[in-house]
Order: sequence, then C-alpha cells, then structure tokens
Amino acid sequence: MKLENKVAIITGGAAGIGKATALRFAAEGAQVVVWDLNQELGEKLVQDITEIGQHAVFECVNTSKYTEVEAAAATVFQKFGKIDILINNAGITRDASLKKMTPELWQQVIDVNLTGVFYCAKIVSEYMLQKGYGRIINASSVVALYGNFGQTNYVATKSGLIGMTKTLAKELGRKGITVNAVAPGFIATEMVAAMPENVIEAMKAKIPAARLGLPEEIASAYLFLASDEAAYINGACVSVDGGMTI
Repeated sequence: MKLENKVAIITGGAAGIGKATALRFAAEGAQVVVWDLNQELGEKLVQDITEIGQHAVFECVNTSKYTEVEAAAATVFQKFGKIDILINNAGITRDASLKKMTPELWQQVIDVNLTGVFYCAKIVSEYMLQKGYGRIINASSVVALYGNFGQTNYVATKSGLIGMTKTLAKELGRKGITVNAVAPGFIATEMVAAMPENVIEAMKAKIPAARLGLPEEIASAYLFLASDEAAYINGACVSVDGGMTI
C-alpha cells in the first residue's frame, strides 16, 4: 500500500473530493484525519472507513480560525506522534460579479480558501519539520489559470495558492517536505450534480475529454503527490481537467 503507516490530514474531507480522498488514502493504508465543519457527514465517513477495516478519525475544525487549527494539529500529533501528509482541500464559493460582490463575500472566501491554507501549512509544517518529512498538497483550480466570470474572490484565492505553493516548496524542500498543488477542472461533485442539466452540458462542451471529472480522479492525483513515488516533484501545479487548459 502506497501510504502504509502514514498519517494524513484532509481538510474539507467530509464530502466531495475530500471524501473520495479520505476513502482512497484509507484504502492505501493511511491513518486518516478528517477536518470539516459538517460533523454529521464527517462522522458518517469515519464509520464507513472503519467498516471496511481501515482507520480514520474526525474533528470539527474551522480552518479559518488559527487557534482551532493549532489545537487540532496538536491533538493529531499527540495521538499519532507525527503528521506526514496535509491535503489542503477545504474551500468555499461565494460567487457574484464585481458589481454585486460585497466586502463580506470577498472576505469569506479569502478567509477559508487562502488564509485557512496558510494557517494549516504553517502549523502542520512545524510538526513535519520535527521528523524531516512531509507532503503538503494544496487544492487550486483551473480557473486560477484563466479566470472565471463572477468569481473574483474564488479565482484570487486559487491563483494565490499556486504562488504560495511555489514559495513554500522553496522554503521547505531542503528540509524533507514537498509542497505541490492540484488544479481540478469541472468535477462531478454533489454541488455540480445539483446544477441544471443545460449548465452541465455547457461545461462538458468546453472539455476535450467531453465529460466531467470524478472526485476519485482528483483523489488519485493527491495520492500520487502524497506518495514516495513523487518525492522529486516539488512546487508543481498539476492540472486534472480533461484538457480544459490546453
């Protein structure tokens, strides 16, 4: 198994891509720690993982709150004695055109998608440094590469994560910690499935692969970057988008 005995924190891990990642990492032997605000879904996921003979724990964590991340990371380290992998998957959208975007809508997305990732990386990397080993993977988006109408806040955060990834890769790489990003395209999550069919078809028309991606396909990219097979990949942003950006 690719992640045997590794301890992996997955933020936003209770649903969608995060859930698929938690299930895949557990199947690959990782001790999975799910951080999310949805306690019901988080506990259900842990139950599902336990029922297939793997191990996972859930903690209700608001990653935009520094003290909550600090306390949660300390709990993980006390329980397992190390933290090997951090998947910064948590993110929100608050879409509006520039004219309609309020300072509140802007700040909410900045707090979770950008500041929250900074908090998690800063705090968790300190534990990784103690062991001289770590994998940090940040969830960007293809919209960071070409922009998207009505998503000034979201695109700004996902573009910022690419720059943050490259900077952290330079700072932490020589200390045994790699930092990379994944930029998903249109993925068939619960949120997308709730969209009107004509909107989904319009999405597909923009994709050379002619379909939406699966959460499990993003989880596979996370898995590769988190594994020892990707030890020499550092500071990269991997697009998993069916060819949207070509």
